[in-house]
Amino acid sequence: MDLEIDIEAPWPTTTDWADLAEAALEALVQVAPELDNQRLTASVLFTSDAEIHVLNREWRAKDKPTNVLSFPMIARADLLALAADGAPEMLGDIALACETCTREAAEKGVPFEHHASHLLVHGLLHLAGHDHEIGEGEAETMEALETKALAILGIPDPYGDRI
Repeated sequence: MDLEIDIEAPWPTTTDWADLAEAALEALVQVAPELDNQRLTASVLFTSDAEIHVLNREWRAKDKPTNVLSFPMIARADLLALAADGAPEMLGDIALACETCTREAAEKGVPFEHHASHLLVHGLLHLAGHDHEIGEGEAETMEALETKALAILGIPDPYGDRI
């Protein structure tokens, strides 16, 4: 899968966000092989809380910023049936909010880059048709995939503090 990446202010320039996104994807395809298809493309927008707020209000009728938004363009069944050969397919779009990501990382006591990687993996799983909001079983499946992908990146289990 190819990622089309756009990085806007206020994301700090001290981190190579494109490399971070590519590394997150490379780790994720090891645990979610349906994403390892060269026909797939996804766009990733690193943006501000203000922009995420607008997107969240427009597309989800939620008048507030959030950490990550995912806009899938392929149904899970179609993704799973997607042949390796053929025309390019847009899997979907992901947008991450810098200020919310920064605040959440500080609240969790984790490095900003680790939290951003987690949100990217989470968003890509949504694009792949996973949805933690439809039930506890799907939430557990998503969390297990996230934890495995993050472990490949050397990032501790973000859910490890739960009992």
